[in-house]
Amino acid sequence: MREFEVPASYTIPDDASMADNVFRFAVEDPTFVPFKIPNGSGGWYDVTAAAFAKDVTAVAKGLMASGVEPGDRVALLSSTRYEWTLIDFAIWAAGGCTVSIYDSSAADQCKWILENSGTKLLIVETPKHAATVDEVAKNAPELDEVLQINAGAIDELKRRGASVSDEELETRRKTVNAKSPATLIYTSGTTGRPKGVLLTHSNLYAESMSARIALKEALVKGKKTLMFLPLAHVFARAISVGAFDGKVTVAHTSDWSTLVEQFGAFQPDFILSVPRVFEKVFNSAKQKAHDGGKGKIFDAAAATAIAYSEAIETGGPGLGLKIKHAVFDKLVYGKLKAALGGNCQRAVSGGGPLGARLGHFFRGVGVPIYEGYGLTETSAALTVNTQEHIRVGSVGRPIEGCAAKVADDGELLLKGGPVFLEYWKNPDATAESFEDGWFKTGDLGKIDDDGFVFITGRKKELIVTAAGKNVSPASLEDPLRAHPLIGQPMIVGDNRPFVGVLVTLDPEALPGWKQRNNIAAHTSIEELTTNPALLAELESAVADANSKVSKAEQIKKIKVLAVEWTQETGELTPKMSLKRAVVMKQHEADIEALYS
Repeated sequence: MREFEVPASYTIPDDASMADNVFRFAVEDPTFVPFKIPNGSGGWYDVTAAAFAKDVTAVAKGLMASGVEPGDRVALLSSTRYEWTLIDFAIWAAGGCTVSIYDSSAADQCKWILENSGTKLLIVETPKHAATVDEVAKNAPELDEVLQINAGAIDELKRRGASVSDEELETRRKTVNAKSPATLIYTSGTTGRPKGVLLTHSNLYAESMSARIALKEALVKGKKTLMFLPLAHVFARAISVGAFDGKVTVAHTSDWSTLVEQFGAFQPDFILSVPRVFEKVFNSAKQKAHDGGKGKIFDAAAATAIAYSEAIETGGPGLGLKIKHAVFDKLVYGKLKAALGGNCQRAVSGGGPLGARLGHFFRGVGVPIYEGYGLTETSAALTVNTQEHIRVGSVGRPIEGCAAKVADDGELLLKGGPVFLEYWKNPDATAESFEDGWFKTGDLGKIDDDGFVFITGRKKELIVTAAGKNVSPASLEDPLRAHPLIGQPMIVGDNRPFVGVLVTLDPEALPGWKQRNNIAAHTSIEELTTNPALLAELESAVADANSKVSKAEQIKKIKVLAVEWTQETGELTPKMSLKRAVVMKQHEADIEALYS
C-alpha cells in the first residue's frame, strides 16, 4: 500500500473565517482591485478592496435584518457573476452558510436541496430561476423568502441593513470560527439523491492556503483571471477564494459562447477550466487549419509540440526538435496562445481527466496545464501538478497538509485539512465514506515513487462528462425504466462530450405495441430499433427524464439495441442490477456510434 504525504507549513487559527480578508484588505490595501465588472461597453469597472468591503458589509447587514442567524443556510441559484461572490462573502460575514445551487438545476433538484438543507433565504438570479422555484418555494418548510438579483436583491438587502450597526455586524462576525459551516454543496450520488457536502471555514482556509502555495506563480497579487466556470461547483469556488486571498484580480462571465473574444479583451494571466474547453480550443484550431488548407502544417505542429513536451521529461529536446519547435512557434503556437488572450502563461484543469495528449500539446505550445484531482468532499483539488513538480498524465502530488494512499483494492484514499466534515443529515453516508480517517474517493489510482497520483479508473458508478459535470445514472435510468417499452436503459457519457443512453426493448410489451400501431406481428426487434413511431415514444420518455435534471445532465442521444440483457448473457446480476462494465465492453461499438 503506497502512501505519500506533504506536511503543512501553516496552521489554521481557531477563529478563522473566510470573510476576514475582506475587512483586512480594506484596511491594509484599500486600493487593490480584487474584481472587475463589465461596464456595458466592452470595458471594466474596478472594484477596490475598500469598495468590496463596503458592499459586503451592507449586504451582510441586510441578511441579518432579513432574519439570518448564525449557522442559517442561505441558498444561491445564479450563474457566475460578481454578485455571486459578493453574496457568498456577505453570508459568511453574517455568520450564515451558503447553499450553492447550479443555475441550470431543475425544479425537482431545487426542491430536494432547499428542503434537505433547511434553507431560510433563497437568492435567485433571473425571472426564469424564480419561476423554476415558484412552487417549490411555497412548500419548503423553513424557507421564508425568495429574492431576485435581477430585480434589485442587492439594493433591497442594502436598504434593509441600513438600521444594523457596525457593532452588531462585528459581533456577528465573531460568532464564526474555523469549525463553523461555510457552505453546503450538493453532489450527485449513485442512488440519484444528491448528498449535501458540508465544508467548514477550516476546510476552505486549508484549501486556499495550500492552493496558493502550490500555484504560487498564479494565485498572487498582480495576476488576473477570467472566472467562467459555475461558482456553484467546488472547483471554481475554491479557486475563487484562493484568488481573493492571494490578491488576484478576477472578472466573471457566464457566456461560454464568446470565450475567445472575452479572453482577448481581458487577457488573463492564467485560466481555470475543465478539459472540455481545452479540447474545444484544440479542435477548433485544428478544424480551422484543415478548412483553410493548412491541415498538414497544423498536424505537424501538434506532433512537434507533443514531442517537445515529452522530451522535457526525458532529458530535454534535441537540436532538431528545438528548431522545428521554434518554426512552429511562429507559424502556429502564437495563434493558439492568442486564442487564450495572448497573455496566458499557464492554466489549471480540473473536474475531469485532461489526458496526456492534451497536456503535452499545451505544454509544448507554451501554456502548461496544471491538472489536479479532488472532489466536492475534498474542497476541490487535494492533488495538483505545479511548476516545480509536474508529470503530464498524472493529477500531481498531494498539496500541503494532505496525503494520498492506495488501498489494497486499488481505491484512492485521501486525508488532509480540506477534507469535508460530514454529509448533511446523513451520518450513514458519512461513516461509509471514511476508513480509519481516510476519505474513500471511489476512484481507482496509483502513486509513483515520486508521489505523483494517477487515476486509473472509477470504482463508483457516477459519470463525469468531458465538461466536468457529475451525472448520477440512476436519476435518469429510473424514470426511463418506468416506460413500458423499455427493458433496461444504461446511461453512458463518462469523459464524453454529452450524456447518451443505451436502451433494450421489453419483449413482453412489443406484441401489444405492434398491434396498436398496425405493425406486422412478425416484425423483428432489429427492424423496430429504427421504427419512427417507436423512436418517437422513446424520445418522449427521454424528454420526461430530462425534465428532472439540469441541462448539462440531460440525455442527448439514444441507441436502441436489438438484444436483451439477462443474467444468462452476463449483463444483469441476480438482483437484476446492471453490470455496467460488462455492458460497456459488449457494446463498445454501439457506444462509439453515439459519439461518432
